[in-house]
Amino acid sequence: MFRGFYTAGSGMIAQQRKTEMLANNLANAKTPGFKAENSTIRSFPEMYMSSIETARIPTKNGFQMKGLSPAGSLSTGVYMQETIPSFVQGQLQETGLTTDVALIDGYLPTNETGTKGAVFFRLKNEDGREIYTKNGNFTIDPSGYLTNPTGHYVLNNKGSRIALQNDDIHITEEGVIMSDDKAVATLGIAFAQRPDALMKQGTGMFVTEDGENLPGAAGTQGVTYSMQQRYLESSNVDAASTMTDMLTAYRAFEANQKILQAYDRSMEKAVTEVGRVN
Repeated sequence: MFRGFYTAGSGMIAQQRKTEMLANNLANAKTPGFKAENSTIRSFPEMYMSSIETARIPTKNGFQMKGLSPAGSLSTGVYMQETIPSFVQGQLQETGLTTDVALIDGYLPTNETGTKGAVFFRLKNEDGREIYTKNGNFTIDPSGYLTNPTGHYVLNNKGSRIALQNDDIHITEEGVIMSDDKAVATLGIAFAQRPDALMKQGTGMFVTEDGENLPGAAGTQGVTYSMQQRYLESSNVDAASTMTDMLTAYRAFEANQKILQAYDRSMEKAVTEVGRVN
């Protein structure tokens, strides 16, 4: 009986976490460069149940021997193992701003697991480490440096900050920033051979698990990409599909809740009625 409480409870927790993940996806459906997360739900190892039986051996003393009789397996519940971002390219949306840049995937080789690589803009966080994003919604801060909306510095292909005099610039498909017909800098683009191994940090930003910087995409053989100025890559969240998944997760949560309530009523009856002494 108590195992049923834990099994239904684990199902409720897993569906609650899935609902929270889907709600976060839906909240960022309009966030440029946001990558929707997918969940993986797995079951705990099953328990093999056996019943103990006593067999009497036909001897003079009637010797008894205990044995096990298979009763079957018992599920012990489920859990949400992890969330994995989907790095499918989002649609391009025109903004008209000269500091907005969309990073367009070209040929990105796959690794040994069949996962397709991904390219990112290079940024620098507060502690000096590189972070990566697909959100090219940039602006120029009061000090004249190119930054993202959260204030992180945009890096060039040499890992340095990009200083600009004004926003009257032209950005080529290769990421070269031109000002007064002169090349000022080249946007730094990193390549992740296994993007599924990156960890999320904030909204739409990623860091490596070991803290090491990703290699430059321009120097990686076989990797191609391009950039489109005055455009942004939209979120790849499918709002309609996400709403459907949220309803499905809610129904699964509700079903586990009803099972838990049924167990609770059974336990209450066992305590108040079955155990009553007349």
